[in-house]
Amino acid sequence: MGNTVLETVRTLLPAIAERARATDEKGRIPDRTVRELTGAGVFRMLQPRPFGGQEADLVEFYEVIRAISAVCCSTGWVASVLGVHPWQLGLFPEQAQREVWGTDPDTLVSSAYAPVGRLTPIDDGYRLTGRWSFSSGCHYARWALLGALVIGDRGRPVDFLSVLVPRSDYRIEDVWDVVGLRGTASNDILVEQAFVPRHHVIRNYEQAQLKGPGQKINRGPLYRLPFGAVFTSAVTAPVVGAVAGGYDSYVAATKERGSLSLGGGRFAEDPYAQVAIARAASEIDATVLQMDRNIRELTAHAAQGRDIPMELRLRTRRDQVRGTERAVTAIDLLFKTAGGHSLRRGSPIERAWRDAHAGSVHVANDVERTLAMYGRGALGLTVEDNLV
Repeated sequence: MGNTVLETVRTLLPAIAERARATDEKGRIPDRTVRELTGAGVFRMLQPRPFGGQEADLVEFYEVIRAISAVCCSTGWVASVLGVHPWQLGLFPEQAQREVWGTDPDTLVSSAYAPVGRLTPIDDGYRLTGRWSFSSGCHYARWALLGALVIGDRGRPVDFLSVLVPRSDYRIEDVWDVVGLRGTASNDILVEQAFVPRHHVIRNYEQAQLKGPGQKINRGPLYRLPFGAVFTSAVTAPVVGAVAGGYDSYVAATKERGSLSLGGGRFAEDPYAQVAIARAASEIDATVLQMDRNIRELTAHAAQGRDIPMELRLRTRRDQVRGTERAVTAIDLLFKTAGGHSLRRGSPIERAWRDAHAGSVHVANDVERTLAMYGRGALGLTVEDNLV
């Protein structure tokens, strides 16, 4: 059938590209863009079918995200993060899913996974307090997934949970003023003594074991994949897309550019520019090929009911962080040879360079720590990490 969502999104790209500079300058994606992406089905791609979703192929989802990010990385980043949360919500108890999507299947959920919240157990649930940063696209969401630690009787953490909280129980503080990914409006979320029922939490340990209460109703292979693969790939996809878009802009501009040094002539004849193009293209291709291969293998294991080996989970993370690293390497090559014009604020190269570097500092893109995990696994040592 092909990627029908991608076909629809491609018709939206020219308008999203036109709004990219304004999105960057205003620090927020236009409401119109969010409505268009909603209408195109982007946010329902990974949503369970019982609640109006498509349960689409993950590779197709990342393909859509890369296409959006190629013209506006902030828009692609928000589409990716808000688009991946329906997958995780599909692991929550059925009652929680009905509360979110029962009356409106287009309801969006944002997140802030750092375990900075404090959960105090009470008879019928928990009390939650905390402040979380970097909740991308939170202004468009009516719920939030927040990381929190359960505090035991001795005042020490005893468990790590992801908590589902309605918009009525938190407030958003506008603090987003950054160098890159400026349009993501990744603001702070504050919660003060909110009640959390037990069906609004999921244990991160169980999630890492590929388990979740929602699997009773959502039986497809999509909901038997590792969070450490699905979410982290959703963080890398916008970075790769932005760099691919920067590459296309670079090639198009280089074809028309004249050289102001070395006696003039066409810049396209400069062998250093040619080498930069070749290297950048190779880095982008290698990233997409490796990441798609790994996601397809993970999905095949889940579809056939086979256990997903730790070797594959570690390889997926290895290639995901290397993918981000490769993308940054590619845009650095292009930026260095693009000349002074690339320094102008709002140029496609300048924006892609800033956005790629900004996305690379996300915790999911911690290259050295992730590669060390892969090395431990390859050497037969135990690896324990919620992002695997």
